[in-house]
Amino acid sequence: MKRIIKSMEEKYLVPAAELVEAVFTASESAENGALVRRLVEEIRSKRFYLPELELIMVDENDAVIGYVMFSRFHLEGKFENELLVLTPVAVKTELQRQHISKELIEYGLEKATAMGYKAVIVEGDPRNYRNRGFVTSAAFGITAHASVGLPAPECLMVQELIPGGLEGIRGQVSYSDYEALR
Repeated sequence: MKRIIKSMEEKYLVPAAELVEAVFTASESAENGALVRRLVEEIRSKRFYLPELELIMVDENDAVIGYVMFSRFHLEGKFENELLVLTPVAVKTELQRQHISKELIEYGLEKATAMGYKAVIVEGDPRNYRNRGFVTSAAFGITAHASVGLPAPECLMVQELIPGGLEGIRGQVSYSDYEALR
């Protein structure tokens, strides 16, 4: 199967959102699928949005089969031009475990580094991100605000894009800027 990674284009906005919703509906619930889709649409409308870091993978028929979004992120009102958050990540259910998310994330990390960002934060299952270079963020003084409701501190991870990129960057992760997550 031919696979091509692209930055977001107008014609993929709806198909990408539909993929995200379908994947999260299948893996979690219809309610969560709708929530994650609303989050994608909300991020697109905010100052944090970086269309060049909203990435899709398409197949030989130009159908969206994978999706990742990196957007600017701040800790307590600081570091917005240095930090990114990686969320969500979605791969067409029947194509999972074929390295699609790995390729998209690695491409995004390279692109983010070239754009001058210092680090990426992600919330999720450590088993999905440790082998991609993410480590527990608490080791760097980046923790989740109580409102985040993490199942475990290890679920909040970070990756430096440049050596020492997190020097002096500390604070609590909060999603208070996002109505979809309140």
